[in-house]
Amino acid sequence: MIRDNLAHVTTEKSEFTGLILVSGLDTPGITQALFETLAPFSISILDIEQVVIRDRLILTVLISLNPAHAQAIDEDLQICGEKLSIDIATSFQEQGESTIAAKTGLVHVVALGNPLTPTAIGAIASAITSQHGNIERIQRTASYPITAIEFVVSGAEQLTIRQCLAEVTTSHSVDIAVSPGGLMRWAKKLVVMDVDSTLIQQEVIELLAARAGVQSEVATITEAAMRGELDFAQSLKARVALLEGLPETVIADVQKEIVLTPGARTLVKTLHKLGHSIALVSGGFVEVIAPLVEELSISHYRANSLEIVDGKLTGKVKGEIIDRAAKATALRDFAAIEGVELEQTIAIGDGANDLDMISIAGLGIAFNAKPAVKAAADSSVTAPYLDSVLYLLGISREDLEEAGATRK
Repeated sequence: MIRDNLAHVTTEKSEFTGLILVSGLDTPGITQALFETLAPFSISILDIEQVVIRDRLILTVLISLNPAHAQAIDEDLQICGEKLSIDIATSFQEQGESTIAAKTGLVHVVALGNPLTPTAIGAIASAITSQHGNIERIQRTASYPITAIEFVVSGAEQLTIRQCLAEVTTSHSVDIAVSPGGLMRWAKKLVVMDVDSTLIQQEVIELLAARAGVQSEVATITEAAMRGELDFAQSLKARVALLEGLPETVIADVQKEIVLTPGARTLVKTLHKLGHSIALVSGGFVEVIAPLVEELSISHYRANSLEIVDGKLTGKVKGEIIDRAAKATALRDFAAIEGVELEQTIAIGDGANDLDMISIAGLGIAFNAKPAVKAAADSSVTAPYLDSVLYLLGISREDLEEAGATRK
């Protein structure tokens, strides 16, 4: 009796299903014809997914059906395939519990490469497998100017996946970001960016130094500071001291020399359109970047301030110096103002002065950064395009094209 009851329970939970795989040249009407063929039968659609790559269609459909109808369905589908000049394969079987539960705890892994090689993809898949992760879905989110591929992974922890993939980034020259799935992935973000060599291509103090004829001396100090070999505050004071006597008018001249990093305007425009907040924190000078802040409609910013007396630079800095600790403080302050949790903040920078804000942000991104910064960041971008950051956030190139936000 007990055995009979158990058998009855098993029968109730089992279901006869059919997997339909459609492939061939994509033409209008394929999906319509497929489901018109299935319509006369008593079936339920359990799952469906379609992808088109270079005009080639792959469509999979999972159905539940009466097993007595399996042969008739298969025959009708073969006739349908012949009419449309496509391949339709079927697989029918009895299976256990067929309810397709929504999976939680998913992790998104985004890989950027130019090019993105098979060995890199294989290494990423191997790393995920080593952490008992299962790749649920793979999709391309950008094909130019770099290739971006997103993996949706189940069964693995975000931290362990991130740590495991760190080696892949260096050994296969690929940029990788790991972020949690779920609704919070689309929550409001605060994106905090460094300015010099991140938002813009130059180091402002070096532009000023060129006007004072001390560019090589300042550049040497800057490089040492960015590598973390010198205390930033002391190095800034030493560099600014070399600017003593410069006329205030050089600030306007330097402003004209500033060039945005490729993709910077697209990044800012897209983030604004999506309702995210943007802030700048700079070890440079507010007098120089103020027009840029206004032009890009950026609400929050902090930078150092040059002391100017009688129309000339005194060689001193006014007020608090924006060093690595001050940048982290700024990120916290701006997050509080915007009502954004730290987990929803993103910090982007390239030098040692950015390490503290990168470490406390929900996602720290090293942009064409020094080795020490790459090692400390959650992700790195080595492509020279700042809008590549958008792909790390799950925004596709197609989304940018549709929004009219792509670089010209």
